[in-house]
Amino acid sequence: MSEPLLDVRDLRVSFRTRNGKVAAVDGISFQVGVGEVVGLVGESGSGKSVSMLSVLRLIDNPNCVVEGEVLFKGRDLLTMSDAEMRKIRGDEIAMIFQDPMTALTPVYTAGWHISEQIRAHEKVSKQAAMDRAVQLLDSVGIPNAKERVNSYPHEFSGGMRQRVVIAMALSCNPSLLIADEPTTALDVTIQAQILELLQNLQSDFGSSIVIITHDMGVVSQVSDRVMVMYGGRLVESGPRRDVMRDPLHPYTWGLMGSIPPTDGTRTPRLAAIPGAPISPSDPDRDRCLFSPRCRFASDACRPTPLLAMHTPGHMDACILPLAERPERRREALTPVEVTL
Repeated sequence: MSEPLLDVRDLRVSFRTRNGKVAAVDGISFQVGVGEVVGLVGESGSGKSVSMLSVLRLIDNPNCVVEGEVLFKGRDLLTMSDAEMRKIRGDEIAMIFQDPMTALTPVYTAGWHISEQIRAHEKVSKQAAMDRAVQLLDSVGIPNAKERVNSYPHEFSGGMRQRVVIAMALSCNPSLLIADEPTTALDVTIQAQILELLQNLQSDFGSSIVIITHDMGVVSQVSDRVMVMYGGRLVESGPRRDVMRDPLHPYTWGLMGSIPPTDGTRTPRLAAIPGAPISPSDPDRDRCLFSPRCRFASDACRPTPLLAMHTPGHMDACILPLAERPERRREALTPVEVTL
């Protein structure tokens, strides 16, 4: 196998608080191959965004402690100087932030945002950078790009602002693109257009992509591989087809149960995951963190189950016997009637 583009090893991110250290990311390891699209999925608070912001060293809170290794093209990003990281951010690794309105400065035009990033990494004239900004806006589907390059963020719709942010991220042809909830707050039609755009850009530019989302429907459309996070840990990882057709971890079953069926008999009620997400400050972490919400939990869920590979490339962290899991999955996906 060729060397991975990104190799994250035992990444841990914690924050010092008045009540002690809080673990936001608790020892995750994964790789992203060249040209691969990886979906990082989990509910809010599972550590998805924090883990990828830590990869780019964008968390500047003095109370944040980041440990582990983040190897990008064989170089550890966590040991680089600030000057070295500035050369990589936006050039070799780019990020599409979750909210395009707050990712863009309201007093500058779309063209300024894109050309400013180009000139920060390349020695080109202002006019050449602005001409490329027009080309990028046109490539992401913004009509009348020559005129709209001089428009301000408030003059774009939400979907158009997201396209501007994508154009900005692609301005230096990065090797790795991190998309943090790229379809949040967009209607279904625009969401489909953004996902199609990312797929087309990946095939055109050959960039690797990490898509952060809580929507299993999104990762099922665009990802080559799916990683499921809960409580700051990876609980399942594998090829998209395997994870979507034969999910192994009870938490993944819960995420799958949140997707309304598009064919067959209409389901009167979706299967819900009981309870609330675990708090990062929960002191009892020597166990499966999903066990308080899992109907199949037992004493064997302690200490923390490790990721184990059952089929090529498909891993999960659950102690249930494989032979029992199909039946358990059917039980988990059966809606529980609630009496009001």
